Amino acid sequence: MSTRFYPDGLNAAITTVVCAALMTLATSASAQLHDPATPLAVASKVALRGEANSIAVREMRIVRKNDILVVQADMANMGRTDRTVFYRFKWLDQVGNQVGDGESWKQMSVLGLGQQTVKSVAPTSAAVDLRLEMNVEPR
Repeated sequence: MSTRFYPDGLNAAITTVVCAALMTLATSASAQLHDPATPLAVASKVALRGEANSIAVREMRIVRKNDILVVQADMANMGRTDRTVFYRFKWLDQVGNQVGDGESWKQMSVLGLGQQTVKSVAPTSAAVDLRLEMNVEPR
């Protein structure tokens, strides 16, 4: 096997392109933890702990009322088997730090082919973003 050398730093450019392609593949592989029915814009707000197990966050509505963020998220069970979902909202400030003490984990059952809506309100007006942390288990 012979090594090819290209003029004017072309080797470095090729190496950079290959590394970028590998990083893209690695990122897309980790994004596949979400159920395919979860839109990508919503998936960016969801932090899964484990596999989605047929639970999709179909829609997330975030509004600011009286300078406080309010969120509603619709979780749908895409399978026929009942699932238990453990979830909490993590509120973030403008630099990504957690705001407040954090919520405790909540438990909810989502029946097969059913849908549930979860709601939360930010603890302070310093919250500008959020993550929905969730763990899904078979029932």
